[in-house]
Amino acid sequence: MEKTIDKTGVRIGMWIFLYSEIILFGGLFVLYAVYFHAFPDDFASGGKELNRIFGTANTLVLLFSSFTVAASITAIQRSKKIQSMTLLVISILCGLIFLINKYFEWGAKFEHGLYPNSEHLLEADPGFIIFFGLYYTITGLHGLHVIIGMTLLAISLVLVMRNRVSAERYAMLENSGLYWHLVDLIWIFVFPLFYLVL
Repeated sequence: MEKTIDKTGVRIGMWIFLYSEIILFGGLFVLYAVYFHAFPDDFASGGKELNRIFGTANTLVLLFSSFTVAASITAIQRSKKIQSMTLLVISILCGLIFLINKYFEWGAKFEHGLYPNSEHLLEADPGFIIFFGLYYTITGLHGLHVIIGMTLLAISLVLVMRNRVSAERYAMLENSGLYWHLVDLIWIFVFPLFYLVL
């Protein structure tokens, strides 16, 4: 009975935490909507400066990683330890690929003078400046969440290796998976807002 209560408490705690994260990004998305309404042409110009290939690649990478995380939870529930560990490693590598892509993408923007307080950006129209301000804020914050998610998955991997996470006890892995799914879900909104804006 106590174990059931503990599991329920952990799940509720995780859902409350995820809800606070949704409120954080939801507020930023509302801010984006307000400014997009005010400066639609400038936002469209800003979107054209972003590389849709990078954005699409990162979307596919995160969607695939969501699958591997979910599959790793299923594997541990079926006592397939090696399979679960392999899928977690793949998920972490997907997160790393995402961050590397984002590093090169940001690097390209810096080379073109499109970074906060750059002379080139400060000479642009107000909406264009706001677009890139939101771009760096939201994608930077999302990148931080990817790092946190990778850390949680890495901890879960170690716990699986040490048999601390098993078919009987997998709350840590399940919660890490929930967090990772949230990270992916947020990107599903970020991608069209910045890369597909018209």
